Formats: sequence, structure tokens, C-alpha cells
Amino acid sequence: MPTIKEFLLTELNGEVHRSRKALEQMPEGKGEWKPHDKSMKFEYLAEMVATIPSWIVMQVTKPDLDVAPADGSKMPRTKKTTKADYLKALDEAAAAATKALGDTSDEHLATQWQLKARGAVVQQGPRHQMIQETFNHWAHHRGQMTVYLRLMGAKVPALFGPSADENSFD
Repeated sequence: MPTIKEFLLTELNGEVHRSRKALEQMPEGKGEWKPHDKSMKFEYLAEMVATIPSWIVMQVTKPDLDVAPADGSKMPRTKKTTKADYLKALDEAAAAATKALGDTSDEHLATQWQLKARGAVVQQGPRHQMIQETFNHWAHHRGQMTVYLRLMGAKVPALFGPSADENSFD
């Protein structure tokens, strides 16, 4: 039976593979595009798909994360303009997450972690559970990305079975 750490590493590898396939279909020059006024821009959505593994690093190495600090500060972001930029960001975030998970223990993954907004705890639980929530969040945004791809006329890759554009079970 795999350890929690081994399970999470296997899950990470699958999520990275599927995210790479989605990012590889990005049309260049469409970063500002969004399907509706209330929707996020494609570049922001693609950045989340590329960098969500960095959240796992924080969940392993830090006691908490405040996503909306009271002082208004934001996590630094590097502007990405090309498909290659997003793929590089995915590779870097995935390598850091793989290292963080590889260096930790199941005992540490059972300790509490908190997600905060303006200092208030909005979600908490064992690190391994919060990391699983991150995988779910990642899949959600990758799903949104495939809808954007379809609406922009790009190919939608097979992620959990065939798509209309790719007839494989990958």
C-alpha cells in the first residue's frame, strides 16, 4: 500500500501531465480574451493552471497562506506572454512541488494547515487533505481552460478520455 506522500506524488504527476496537454493547446496572443465580462482573462486562467503546483509547496513548507492579506500585498507574479512561458512555469512549479513532497513525511502531511483571507481562517485541515483540495481546484480551472480553448477554436486535448479533437484515452 502506498504512503500518503507516494499517493500525492502520483496524483501530482497525473495532474501535471494533463495540465501540460491543456497548456500545449494555447493559442498565442489570446491572453486578454474572455468569454464573458464576468469571466477571468485567459492569461490569468492559464497562469493558474501552470502555477497551482506552487501552492503544494506552500502547503508542505509553510503553516498557512493568506490569499488576501489585510495590507493589500499580493504574491509576486512573472508576466507570461507565450505558450513556452506557461509551460516553463508549469515545469518549475511541478519540480518544486515534487521536491517538497519528496522531502516531507506522512507524519508532517497529517499536521494542520490553514488558508486565510485578511488574517481569518477560511479553510483548514491536515496538509494532505488541503493538498487534495488543491488538486481538485486545479482540475476545476483546467476544465474551465478547456471550455475557453473550445470557444477560441483551439483543440481540446483528451484529459480523462477522448475529446472531440483527440481520440485517445490518455
